[in-house]
Amino acid sequence: MAWSPTARLVVSDPAVLPKARAIVTAELAAIDRACSRFRADSELMRAHRDGRPVPVSPLLSEFVAAALDAARQTDGDVSPTVGSALNQLGHDRDFDLLTDGGTAVHVIVQPAPGWRRVRLAGGHLTVPAGVVLDLGATATAVAADRCARLVADRCGVGALVSLGGDIATAGSHPGGWQVLVQDQEDDPACTVRVPAGAAMATSSTRSRQWVRDGRLPHHIIDRRTGQPAAAGWRSASVVAASCLTANVASTCALVRGSGALPWLRDRRLPSRLVGQDGSVHTVNGCHLLPLLPSPEFK
Repeated sequence: MAWSPTARLVVSDPAVLPKARAIVTAELAAIDRACSRFRADSELMRAHRDGRPVPVSPLLSEFVAAALDAARQTDGDVSPTVGSALNQLGHDRDFDLLTDGGTAVHVIVQPAPGWRRVRLAGGHLTVPAGVVLDLGATATAVAADRCARLVADRCGVGALVSLGGDIATAGSHPGGWQVLVQDQEDDPACTVRVPAGAAMATSSTRSRQWVRDGRLPHHIIDRRTGQPAAAGWRSASVVAASCLTANVASTCALVRGSGALPWLRDRRLPSRLVGQDGSVHTVNGCHLLPLLPSPEFK
C-alpha cells in the first residue's frame, strides 16, 4: 500500500491466519485503487476535475470524510490539501521509490489551499482547481481500523493490524496487546499495553524522510507554510479508541510542536512524545515501562 512501507497482521488464533491475510490483502488493494495519490488510475486522482463535482464510491467517500473531519478537529493542522506541497518536495510517488532527483528544489513558502474549499456531499466530491488531495495523513489509520474490524468480524478472533506507525485492534484479546514503541533504533524504547479494541498511532519526523537536492524533507507538512513542520519532536505516540483518532492526534502534535502537550492533555489522550534530545514526555497516564524481556503492566 502506498502510504505504508510495512504491514503486520497478528491474530489470536493462528489457524485463521491464511483467511485473515487474504481479507487484509484484498481490503488494502481496494483502498489503494480508491485512494492513492500515486496512481493516475485511482478513483481519487480521477476525481480531480478542475472544480467539477464527481460521483465517488462509498469507500472513497469514507476516506475523504475522515480527512476533512481531521482538518475540522485540528483547525486545519492535519489537512488533506497538502498534495501539491508534497509533490514540490519530491514526494510524488510511493515512498520506497523516492530518490534524490538531482535537480534543485524551488522552495515556495506559502499556505496550503484551505480544506473548506473541498466539498463532499450527496455522494459527489468537488476538488477545487489547483488543489491536489493527499489522504496519507489519515488513510493508513482508517485502513488499519477497517482491516482489524473485518478480520475480527469474519474470523471471530482478536486481531491487530499495523500499517507503518498505525496500529488498530479489534475483537477479544484478554490482557490487551503489548506493543513496542520505538521509532528509530537510536530512539528510547518502551512497551505499552493497548487494550483490546483500542488503537495506537506513532507519527514521526524521522522515519519517512527522503533526499531532495541535499535536503531531508519529511512528510508532516505545516499547512501554514506548505513546508515540512519544524522538527520540535522526533515522534509522537497516542493511544485512543480508534486508530484514526490516535493518528490525527499524533500528527497534529508534530505540527503544533511545543503546543502539543497542553492540546493532548485537554483531550485526555494518553500520549508519549520524544524530543530531539531523546527526552521522553508523557501525558494523561500513558503507562509506559522500560523495555523488558517479559514486561509486566500495572
